[in-house]
Amino acid sequence: MNRLKEKVTKEIVPSLIKKYNYKSIMQAPKIEKIVINIGVGEAITNRKMLDSSLKELELITGEKPVITKAKKSIAGFKLRAGSPIGCKVTLRGESMFIFLDKLINVVLPRVRDFRGVSPKSFDGRGNYTMGITEQYIFPEIIYDDVLKMRGMDIVFVTTAKTDEEAFDLLSGLGIPFRKQS
Repeated sequence: MNRLKEKVTKEIVPSLIKKYNYKSIMQAPKIEKIVINIGVGEAITNRKMLDSSLKELELITGEKPVITKAKKSIAGFKLRAGSPIGCKVTLRGESMFIFLDKLINVVLPRVRDFRGVSPKSFDGRGNYTMGITEQYIFPEIIYDDVLKMRGMDIVFVTTAKTDEEAFDLLSGLGIPFRKQS
């Protein structure tokens, strides 16, 4: 059993039940999935950029990414509906906890001048999104093999009903939130 999963069942869930007075263990918020998304705007003109992002995302997550396609045509961006513009991976279960453990203990400490992630990026329904500006901070990425520095969005989807519950869940997992001043 993964140590983060064990921490959730033995420490975090009981503390949330106590704090929010839940009647059942099933009411306690859980992390459902993590979605990692990379937008590749240059994929419209250069397919090679999308292929390199697919390869990098597969190295980072250990899962095969899915190509995301444009939903609408936007003439100003020379974008047609259905053309590939990015890639994403959805992690659940064991692979989700492995990625989360790596993110908290290896990746975030490698960020220069890191003071914590913003506690203001909750969506109002208990989900949290954080952005990473460069993929170099992941240990699987080799600096010389990268064609272009690219960021990514990491979305934590939880079963929490409020942002406060989700904040308590994610901070209990070890996500280093910045202190409010």
